[in-house]
Amino acid sequence: MSTDEQTQRPADTPRSLAEALRSRGDESLGALLHARPDLLTPVPTDLTQLATRAATRASVVRALERLDRFAQQVAEALAVAPEPATYTELHALIAGDQGGDGSDTAIEEALGRAIRVLREQALVWGADDRLRLVRTARELLAPAPQYPSPTGLGPTVAEATAGMSPNRIQDIVAAAGLPSTHDAVSAVRSLTELFTDRTRMSALLDEAPAESVEVLSRLVWGPPYGQVTADPARHLRWLLDRGLLLPTSPGTVVLPREAALHLRAGRAHRVLEPAPPAVEPLREHRPQVVDAAAASQAYMALDTVEELLKDWDEGGPTVLRAGGLSVRDLKRTAVALDVPEPVAAFWVELAYAAGLVASDGEADERYAATPAYDDWQELPAAERWSALATAWLTATRTAGLIGGRDGKDRTLSALGPHLDRSSSPEIRHRVLTLLTTLPDGASPTPDSLLARLRWERPPRGSAGGGASAGGVSTGSASAGNAPMELRARIAQWTLNEAELLGITGRGALSSHGRALLGSEEAAGAPAAAAPAPAELAVSAARAARLLTPLLPEPLDHVLLQADLTAVAPGPLERPLAETLAVLADVESKGGATVYRFTPGSVRRALDAGKSASDLHAFLAAHSRTPVPQPLAYLIDDVARKHGHLRIGAASAYVRCDDEALLNEILADKRSQGLRLRRLAPTVLAAQADPGALLEGLRAMGFAPAAESAEGDVLIHRAHAHRTPPRTAPEPVHDGPPLPDDTMIGAAVRAIRAGDLASTTPRKTAPETAGALPRTTAAETLATMQAAVLTGEAVWIGYVNAEGSASQRVIAPIRVEGGFVTAYDHTADEVRTYPLHRVTGVAELADD
Repeated sequence: MSTDEQTQRPADTPRSLAEALRSRGDESLGALLHARPDLLTPVPTDLTQLATRAATRASVVRALERLDRFAQQVAEALAVAPEPATYTELHALIAGDQGGDGSDTAIEEALGRAIRVLREQALVWGADDRLRLVRTARELLAPAPQYPSPTGLGPTVAEATAGMSPNRIQDIVAAAGLPSTHDAVSAVRSLTELFTDRTRMSALLDEAPAESVEVLSRLVWGPPYGQVTADPARHLRWLLDRGLLLPTSPGTVVLPREAALHLRAGRAHRVLEPAPPAVEPLREHRPQVVDAAAASQAYMALDTVEELLKDWDEGGPTVLRAGGLSVRDLKRTAVALDVPEPVAAFWVELAYAAGLVASDGEADERYAATPAYDDWQELPAAERWSALATAWLTATRTAGLIGGRDGKDRTLSALGPHLDRSSSPEIRHRVLTLLTTLPDGASPTPDSLLARLRWERPPRGSAGGGASAGGVSTGSASAGNAPMELRARIAQWTLNEAELLGITGRGALSSHGRALLGSEEAAGAPAAAAPAPAELAVSAARAARLLTPLLPEPLDHVLLQADLTAVAPGPLERPLAETLAVLADVESKGGATVYRFTPGSVRRALDAGKSASDLHAFLAAHSRTPVPQPLAYLIDDVARKHGHLRIGAASAYVRCDDEALLNEILADKRSQGLRLRRLAPTVLAAQADPGALLEGLRAMGFAPAAESAEGDVLIHRAHAHRTPPRTAPEPVHDGPPLPDDTMIGAAVRAIRAGDLASTTPRKTAPETAGALPRTTAAETLATMQAAVLTGEAVWIGYVNAEGSASQRVIAPIRVEGGFVTAYDHTADEVRTYPLHRVTGVAELADD
């Protein structure tokens, strides 16, 4: 800092970011740590360390990426403004010459908000008359020879002429109509004053050839660099002679920043975006229609998850060596659920995120339902839905990526690795929160929703594109749009998945979906974070209460029809649905489910231990219509034949009291593959195993029953395969998790205490700033004992068992046995320290 600046600076103006932080209140420091949680890992020892960490490149890049578009524009304007800049200078760069009078209230309010945000996040410090961007942010956003500023501006005249010969600078000054100077510094200053004087600069450009003006118009909004030949054209020579184009390297020229700002009417940005774009409605429906559609889809979601896990009940598909489902298994699952493959992948990932499915960990590893699935099934329907919706809202696994490629060009598979995207929960929550800004029952236009998200988290990159004009070939600068493209895709997937889950209905947010989001106070805040787990649990319970009356009540009856079908006009009670699923096959689904009775399905029920009388009684009890005669005949006919043939293990045998029936089997050509031979008049032996023999005879039209070694009929029930207890996958976050208020409060107190210890005046100052005091063991012991007698506080250096050094202010209470017990002002508690870990001790200054 120059002597003039020190003279002009008021005494209370901070000289550094650390001093600016030191002047903040605890609430303001807490807001900084909440906005930039990476600063908390580990907790800084004092405010100087906090300021140093806040200015590191990685932390600044992360903070800049989380700014909204206008806050980024303000930071970019500060990067090309003089340092320090006044509020008036910054406003002129934002609003241009026409807005310099402050008449635009919207820009004034937005600029004030942006400066508050930048100050809160420690990216800007200083009073309004001395605004400073932290040095790292300025280096990232200011123009450099390798790349222009995001504003499209180039270097200043002073920066562009830094390596130019004094004679060449004097030639430019003379060609521009300025008097010659005695040195290059004053010549550059004179040229800068010309370019920043609106009247004189306009007069100079009025003399320019039309082709020269055309070249400037192509460079003005960036990129400001261009290529020229060794023998430039006349209109280019005119610009080079007057410094309107300055050489930066052989064959490369640049438009100076001051000249570009004049051509831009003082504006740093071509398009100013002070306010977020509104989310526009696409269609509007009555809220009751939206809630009914969402509730219907919520019930379908529960039914689909149950159908998926029922299909995997006896052991699902195998786990790939690299993890995940194979493409073939995903296709088979999609066919079983009667949905497209991307939708099937979503349901599989949702069940996994909710902890309902996992790998069983066996040698032949397969996916199967977890014990949590059985607990989930016992919950009321609304609570089962809220568990799925909560898991989806907080999961970092992103089902939409399935089928794509990772960075190593490997296919991303369902339930496989590399599907976590840390931004997914935030984007999902933000998309749904933006839907709350629309009228009840209104669905958004996707373009307006994406435009709003793009404003809230703009992609990083340079402005402008390549062009060629008047012999000057301009470079190209491509924006890094890959992160924004992913955000846009996740936003679109969010809309689709919310509809599948029943959070939205007909594209509009439902009442239970609105309750799931919790408070609506953050709807207008771009950086609104997802709610904490405790808040989300309360919101999920409230959403379940709102959904309960919208879901259909389970029915205890079906309608039997003469064509061997049963119609379930709505959802069935679980015992009824489970028994009917064994007795009949599902033929179609929709508003009503149609079941069809077949000989195979009736035999399946008999194999499960039911008798014909049991089946007749079950149908009579649960049908609102009389049991049709064809169905009664079907049950009696299958039951009469069932078990007439008995199959056991010999390898396998067939036993039957009816010799004629066994003769019929032997005479049937279809039995040749079973390789049967007669052992006794009523017994046949086979070289096939009992299972293959059972299926073979059933294919021939017989109804055999398996029997045990004791001759009892074996009852076959589906074996429900379960994994060992598994926990749901934890979300994978990029960087440290968001701290809660308790952690932030404790961190602020620790930083304040550490800062007090590091800034307390001492009688003996260390040789270098931040160095620990150094004294001999005898001096340390004597000073401690004297402090116990006088009750004074002292400053010590301490190294803990992990080797971490710190400095503390303590008031010794007792010294004995090689330990000092003292009140630690840094930790705000009484502690005991081993004397051999104290590097030294110094007395504090009297004041």
